[in-house]
Amino acid sequence: MTGRDDLAGRHLVITGAAGALGNAVARLALDAGATCHLPLRGAAPPADAAWRDHPKAQVTGGIDLADEAALAGYFRELPELWGLFACAGGFAMAPLAKTSLADFRGQLDRNLVSAFLCIREAAAKMPSGGRIVAVAARPALEPRQGKGMTAYTASKAALAALVEAAAEELAPAGIWVNGVAPSIIDTAANRQAMPKADHSNWPTPAEIARTMLFLASPGNAVTRGAIVPVYGRT
Repeated sequence: MTGRDDLAGRHLVITGAAGALGNAVARLALDAGATCHLPLRGAAPPADAAWRDHPKAQVTGGIDLADEAALAGYFRELPELWGLFACAGGFAMAPLAKTSLADFRGQLDRNLVSAFLCIREAAAKMPSGGRIVAVAARPALEPRQGKGMTAYTASKAALAALVEAAAEELAPAGIWVNGVAPSIIDTAANRQAMPKADHSNWPTPAEIARTMLFLASPGNAVTRGAIVPVYGRT
């Protein structure tokens, strides 16, 4: 069971839809018949967005996901929700000696604060239950892999803890909260950064998105509080 058909007619929020993974999630959710609310930091959708002209893609530009007041106002105007895909985030690689406090706080804002605010606001719009899926990372589960990217690793590890705690708190309301932890995702940017790697081992955005769609579907009757590894063959 993929859960795709179960999303028809439901309202979902997808953050980070301008990125490779969020774009793939939005495309699959729209294909499944969902109405997707897409808050973007930029004013307009990227030209190559798969959902750019889709009639069920409700795009709002100029949204800072770490701005509490702005985000609360955005969610306040939405209809009752079934799901949230918290795909937005940021990556920074730097040794500790070259990581400023501003850099560290920036990673917390982009990866942890944004997810916290979105989960809090989305849950308030799910009076009949729903599903929330956030995106952690492999170093969140295996922190020793975070050498050279400590700020990123710490922010994603905190996000994983947030998912597990929120899952327990929201379960009585019928809201299942889960996360996925990708390894290196097969994107054009990652291929360019690591041209000698075996790219065939990396999970693609579409492959990860299919796992996320199942976790967000009514067909997922029992899985909550999980951080699901989506490592491919890496």
